[in-house]
Order: sequence, then structure tokens, then C-alpha cells
Amino acid sequence: MPSERRYTCDDLMRMKGSELGISQWLTVKQDLIDGFGKSTRDNDWLHLDPERAGKETPYGGTIAFGFWTLAMLTHFSHEIGMWPSDITYGLNYGLDRVRWISPVPVGSRIRNRCVLTGFDARGEGRYLIRTANTIEIEGKDRPALLAEWLGLFVRSTE
Repeated sequence: MPSERRYTCDDLMRMKGSELGISQWLTVKQDLIDGFGKSTRDNDWLHLDPERAGKETPYGGTIAFGFWTLAMLTHFSHEIGMWPSDITYGLNYGLDRVRWISPVPVGSRIRNRCVLTGFDARGEGRYLIRTANTIEIEGKDRPALLAEWLGLFVRSTE
């Protein structure tokens, strides 16, 4: 469910260093992991075979693909309302640092904590946004993932 809070580009210019939000908890379901494996053509049993993963790993079952966990940043960014109301579109610009800290068991719940670390005008109505993201696993002390994510927002011309 998207956030009702909607920032503007001007708001974000003033908010550097502020927490933008914490997403809702998301249950990691096997069908989501299966779909990711199918779309990326990655057939690793550690992610796709609950019976084998339950017997042959210390995780008690399958775990999410690391890249699936990273890809969930897009979902979480919409949920917390990170996208300014006065932009036309946004593009991925890159990642400065990504660390997978803990595996994410299927059946667990994750959420993202997002801090705005930069929001800089790049001319022609474009803005570079930098966020520090921590994907947490419910009930665990260590996060699943830490990522410094960059995006390019293009402001509406209206």
C-alpha cells in the first residue's frame, strides 16, 4: 500500500539526513521467489526446493535470492512515499555499496528503513537522490541487506 505522505523535490532538498520512512512488513513467499528464479533463469535449489533446502542447509528451508531482496527496494520506495509528487518519472542510477548481511528465509517478514543521504539538482529539472537502505528481518538483530541506492528524478514541467 503506497504511503499517503507525498514529498516534493523542494521538500527533499531540505531533508538530507532525514529518515524518509519505514515500510510495512512484507512476507517472503515461496511463489515470489519461484517467480524471480523463473524470470532470471536461476534454478538454484537453495531458493526453489523447500524439501532439499530443509534437509541440506542450516536455514530450515529455502531462502530468498539476494538480488530479489535488493529488487524489493523499488516496492518499498513506493510504499514509503519516496517518489516526489512533482516528478514525471524516476530512473535507477546505480548502487554505490550493497552488502548482503543475513539470509532471508522464505516465510519470514522483511521491511525497509530508508534514510535520505543526498538530493541534488543536476540541471534541466533533474535531481540525483541518494538513499541509505536497511532491509530488516523481523525478529532478527542483523539486517538482511544494506544498500546505498541512487536514482535520477525528472521534474514535471507543468
